[in-house]
Amino acid sequence: MDAVRVALLREVLAGTEWLGATRRFAGTLRTSAVAHGGGLLLVGTREYEPWHLAAHLVDEAAWSGTPELAPTLVRHDARASDPAHLAVGLGRLAAARRGETLLVVAPGSDGPESGPGPAPLLERVYDARRAGATVLVLGTGEGELTEISHERLIVPRGAELDLDTVQHLVSAAAGENPLPSRRGRRRLRDRLSRLADALTAPPPPRW
Repeated sequence: MDAVRVALLREVLAGTEWLGATRRFAGTLRTSAVAHGGGLLLVGTREYEPWHLAAHLVDEAAWSGTPELAPTLVRHDARASDPAHLAVGLGRLAAARRGETLLVVAPGSDGPESGPGPAPLLERVYDARRAGATVLVLGTGEGELTEISHERLIVPRGAELDLDTVQHLVSAAAGENPLPSRRGRRRLRDRLSRLADALTAPPPPRW
C-alpha cells in the first residue's frame, strides 16, 4: 500500500478509533526503538511471517531518516543457508537485552501459540521481556502473549479493518516525524512535503 492509498484510507477512517489507536501504537514503537538507539526485532508465528511489515518499516526508516525503525526479521524456520537478512532464528529472541524492542505480529494470538503448555514463541518472548526488552504485540485476540506485552493493539476478527491493513497504518505512522503541536500549520506543510517526497523518491531495494 503506497502513501496515497494510506492517505485515502485515513480519510475514510476519520472519526473512528483506528487512527488514534494505530498512531498511539506506532508512537510507542518509534519512541522505544529510537530512544534506545535501535535494536528492533520483528517476529510472527510459525504460520505467519510479517514479510510485508518488515519491508514497509525498512521503507519508512529510509524515507523518514530513522534507521532505528529498520527491523531484524526473526524467523521460525531460518536456515544458515538463507541470505543474511533472512537467516535470523528464534534464538535471537533469547539473546534480546534491555534497550531492544520486540514487535510480535500474531494473527492467532488467542490460539494455541499463546495458550498453556510449551510454546516456543511465547517462552522466548517472555525471556526477552524478562531480560529488559520492550515487547509490543499486534494481534487478533487476547491471550498470554498479549498479557506479557508492554503495549498491544488488538484487531478483533470481524472488525472493519483486517490485520494487514492495520499493519500498513502502523508502519506509515511510525515513520512520521513528531512535531510540536503549537506549530500546527507548519506541521501540516511538513506532512504534505514528506508525502510529495515519498511519491517522487525511487523505491529502496525490496526484500
